[in-house]
Amino acid sequence: MLQISNCVYCDDIFNGLEIENKILPNPYKDYPYLVIKNFLSKKLLENIVNSVQKDHDADKAEVKVQSEKGIIDSKLSEKYRKTNIYQLENEFLALYEKRFLKYKPEFESYFNVLLTNSTDVQVLEYTKGYYYKKHADDSSEIIDKNGNTIGFYPIAQQRKLTTVLFGTSYSETVEDRFHFQGGELAFNYLYDKEGKMLKFQPQAGDMLVFPSNPYFSHEVLKVQHGYRLTLVQWHDAIIL
Repeated sequence: MLQISNCVYCDDIFNGLEIENKILPNPYKDYPYLVIKNFLSKKLLENIVNSVQKDHDADKAEVKVQSEKGIIDSKLSEKYRKTNIYQLENEFLALYEKRFLKYKPEFESYFNVLLTNSTDVQVLEYTKGYYYKKHADDSSEIIDKNGNTIGFYPIAQQRKLTTVLFGTSYSETVEDRFHFQGGELAFNYLYDKEGKMLKFQPQAGDMLVFPSNPYFSHEVLKVQHGYRLTLVQWHDAIIL
């Protein structure tokens, strides 16, 4: 394993691979990602959950798949992902954007970048049995005939940072619609000092910020019970 921060290591497959968008924070930091607690209040997030659960106009998430000819095709495929997408209501969006501007300098300092453009906020809903298999936010993984990872093909180079705000909380026991069991965010190529894959078990209000590159390939494990809601954005940036 290759050490990339005080407490985190990455898979040896990155030793020798060329990664175009290689943003990594200072290796002397404890973690190569940033967690903001209470980005939005739990009360406000409960209101967002209530709003989404009353909205029956969801879109099914699309997955970009690369063909053998190198053509990127967007298609619906529950083989890779089972997720519902909603739009954030304007009143909630205004509050979200105000908080984002407050924390923007901290994001830029931590990752040594200047944020420029951001995508619209996606509200992602995972109910029982929903999941999202391993992927990088800016690239498609290239697998050889033996199932080994041999590289990554950029498909969204403008994505430099990913932000995920959790609207509901992870719990071992689910007693209401503001908690979920399973559904952890797992970083497939990142490990702790004991060699265990990093899995994030969030509380409502936690915002997780990490580079969008393949080092931070991740998956949403299948939700076993409850209701998992996240607000996700991808951000372009100038790397300093």
